[in-house]
Amino acid sequence: MIGQKEAVRTVTGWRGDANYFTPREYYTFVPEAVLDVLHGRAACVIFRGMVSHDVYSEVARRFWGSPHRRVRGAEAPGYYLGAYTWGKSTAEYLDESEIVNPILEDLLDIPGNPVKEFYDGLSRALAAEGCLVRTAEHRGRRSSIALLRSWHGAGDFALAPHDDDSQCTDPLMADFERTGVVGRPVAALNMCVENHEGGRLVLWNVRPDDESKRRLGVEFTGSPYPVEALEGSDVEYIEIDSGDVYVFNGAHVHAVEPNTDGLQTRTTILGMMGFIDDHTVATWS
Repeated sequence: MIGQKEAVRTVTGWRGDANYFTPREYYTFVPEAVLDVLHGRAACVIFRGMVSHDVYSEVARRFWGSPHRRVRGAEAPGYYLGAYTWGKSTAEYLDESEIVNPILEDLLDIPGNPVKEFYDGLSRALAAEGCLVRTAEHRGRRSSIALLRSWHGAGDFALAPHDDDSQCTDPLMADFERTGVVGRPVAALNMCVENHEGGRLVLWNVRPDDESKRRLGVEFTGSPYPVEALEGSDVEYIEIDSGDVYVFNGAHVHAVEPNTDGLQTRTTILGMMGFIDDHTVATWS
């Protein structure tokens, strides 16, 4: 058990300069900007208003009306539709993915499907570099194409400070393709289909080192980081509106603030991605 004095020691790790860490905003979709995150040249890129009102409203309506929507527990309280890897074996995750992919494909089968538009654009940008993007696979079975999630956490954060890099080393999924991303940037994709007042993305300019992760007991989970342990790191508070799409290096500690109007409704389509070799970007959820 980590003692109180040890738990609040400052997290150590890699920090980027201002050019790298300052979020880069665009008012149209620029797929090449996603490559800046995947190649480690930028911490975060945001495409303001990429998803139209009609599209994100319809996705939100279908999500809340779906009989397949599930409740997630204490580690990330809220509702979700899709499959997630946290704390699961490869077989368990792929079993769930096999069930939910047809459901997700049906839910997203609308004009202007934002997931299709994003990955079509990213595919073109990667092709110019001689690379490709595809869902992560294992023995012919593919990962979930996306995860729809609405955070309902209380307190200072709806989603506690965490990193997305640590999970990639989880022994439970040591045979899964995402292990190829270890040592490379792991990119988190979020498409906001619903957000009321508040619900900012909080991004700290630190990618914790292995020593800090072991000390805090988050080596394979990446969650949670005590806020006191992040003192001294630069931090960005990023306003997110419905229709915004953003991609950031999930190895940085990040969190989501709660909505401030009491409605607790911040719903996103999300996915993870990263280079698993020099020419392949794999995606999972």
